[in-house]
Amino acid sequence: MSRPFILGLTGSIGMGKSAVALMLRELGVPVFDADAAVHALQGPGGALVPAIEAAFPGTTGPEGVLRQELGARVFGNPGALARLEAIVHPAVGRMREAFLIEHAGQPIVVFDIPLLFEKGHGAGLDAVVVVSAPAVAQRARVLARPGMTPDKFAHVLDLQVPDAEKRARADFIVDTGVTLEETRAQVAALIERIRSGAWQKNPR
Repeated sequence: MSRPFILGLTGSIGMGKSAVALMLRELGVPVFDADAAVHALQGPGGALVPAIEAAFPGTTGPEGVLRQELGARVFGNPGALARLEAIVHPAVGRMREAFLIEHAGQPIVVFDIPLLFEKGHGAGLDAVVVVSAPAVAQRARVLARPGMTPDKFAHVLDLQVPDAEKRARADFIVDTGVTLEETRAQVAALIERIRSGAWQKNPR
């Protein structure tokens, strides 16, 4: 049996990736959310809590990983970050494989991967869709978030591959700098193009 077409979904902060993921689900396309997987693994009773506590003592509690505590421990420390990623990434990979097996009969599945380009998570994808919007819209959305400041926003942007580069590397682009209805139409057209065979699989 042929496997589903695997579409990677990514986009920089404030670009509307979560909204596009919801639109895909509304079209009946299964979406694997990498961030949600990490939260489950690190939440109360999460499978990775003991390993993270062993590697970074004092960073977990009854509610799971203490994100601020752990973040302070790995922020600006490449070695610590690498140790954490060595714990987290394989576990997320196993969850992604289980998701793919669960939905093996579907024509299309989506892997929602925020840091797809930054962390080199594009292996095994047939195509990548980048969610994008004008920089002015992105900035307004992000700065409207609670606790966000211009300095924090600038720091996040420094850690991410620039939007222009993501767009250049994308197989598809969804523009969220328009109305929700227009964005939804773009998403529907993209899925129809893949389902109809107008886009041929091109394994990476």
